[in-house]
Amino acid sequence: MDIPADSGTATSDTTTETTAAATTVTNRRQPFPQGFLESISEGWADRPESTPPCRAGAVEASRRRDAVSRAFPGARLVLPAGDAKQRSNDTDYPFRAHSAFAHLTAWGADAEPGAVLVFDPREGGHDVTLYFRERADRTTAEFYADASIGEFWIGPRPALSAVSADLDLPTAHIDTFEPREDDLVLDEDPDLTRFVSELRLVKDDFEIAQLQSAVDVTARGFDDIIADLPRIIASPRGERVVEGVFHTRARTDGNTEGYDTIAASGPHACYLHWTRNDGAVLPGDLILIDAGVEVESLYTADITRTIPVDGRFTDVQRKVYETVREAADAAFRTARPGVKFRRVHEAAMEVIARRVAEWGLLPVTAEEALDADTGGQHRRYMVHGTSHHLGLDVHDCAQARRDMYYDGELEPGMVFTIEPGLYFQTDDLTVPAEYRGIGVRIEDDILMTVDGPVNLSAALPRTADEVEAWIARGGRSG
Repeated sequence: MDIPADSGTATSDTTTETTAAATTVTNRRQPFPQGFLESISEGWADRPESTPPCRAGAVEASRRRDAVSRAFPGARLVLPAGDAKQRSNDTDYPFRAHSAFAHLTAWGADAEPGAVLVFDPREGGHDVTLYFRERADRTTAEFYADASIGEFWIGPRPALSAVSADLDLPTAHIDTFEPREDDLVLDEDPDLTRFVSELRLVKDDFEIAQLQSAVDVTARGFDDIIADLPRIIASPRGERVVEGVFHTRARTDGNTEGYDTIAASGPHACYLHWTRNDGAVLPGDLILIDAGVEVESLYTADITRTIPVDGRFTDVQRKVYETVREAADAAFRTARPGVKFRRVHEAAMEVIARRVAEWGLLPVTAEEALDADTGGQHRRYMVHGTSHHLGLDVHDCAQARRDMYYDGELEPGMVFTIEPGLYFQTDDLTVPAEYRGIGVRIEDDILMTVDGPVNLSAALPRTADEVEAWIARGGRSG
């Protein structure tokens, strides 16, 4: 990666200014010579501008903006996309727009850092404008001198007019945006932040299609991992090979991963958010893979499968695995329109408590463990929740009120996970030795419909027998 030299001022004709001395502390910045400055803006073929058709999802985004407008009459609303975040020195992390910004604009992976969506109040509603920086093309000094936005460095950027047509939304240069003291700003104003989070609880048809697409690509990524098991096993850091195989699919067929991949083999599977992924993947162990592809619209899947590395579950591994599946199936049967969201978790936990009590792992009965006030002993082996909403964020709608989320009722159009698990740490003396180091989670992405739940990720094998057959045929899940 390189950085630009210092520049003078370029125009659409020729520059008449000489270079200035370097003004930054970096010792990598070199001055441009006069000949470069006089010629850089000339000798370019015309690059015709195209006006894209209105993109899929733009109509739905307009309806969402109307809902926001109705909720905040007379208020000026400001929703920033966010800025690039520094990774180290002069390198940044890949930019991803704020989820609420993406939801209200339909601007996904190609959104510009520093963009701002503004609702200006007027009688009867709001005038909505999308502000961002215009192209830094060859008519500007930024073209060659600014490595963050100059098109000589990063390639063509979207023009204001093109984005306006693409999103069916008025646009303006960011330099014309003037903040005001009474602005309601996303992530600063709690009412605005809550509202746009709750607005995502029920997905429309476009969102559901995007989530199904993300799930389908994710399933192909899991197939890739199974197909590459021999290479994964052969590597001293096989977990990292798993991560890399999935990353290839995510970048090839999607935008990227929706979150850091968990590739947790053997006892690492007992760490709920193991993302170090630096361990070996050894025959005889289970590997827990929690991964999801984010597609170009920024909607993400979130799927977990736990597989026996050598293709066959041991008797104890199978018993734990099938208990987790039993809990997931119980949660799925419980999920219906009108049912409290928390009941999904409770149904899974009833199975977990009953089974670990039968195995003699609890100091109390299953009924006593399930007591809301005095129980919870079974939670030692499954400390996390069973479900969360899914969408633009892997844990979507996180700023929604409790009575709309955990205590809310399931509605058609909601998309959420079902992901029970059992985790027996290697040093947990409350369980027999044969259980220690076993971690299992099964996670599927669920769409609620008027007729009940639909498993969007059902194409991926779930039962222990199906998983073994999946490995035997080399990763073809369909």
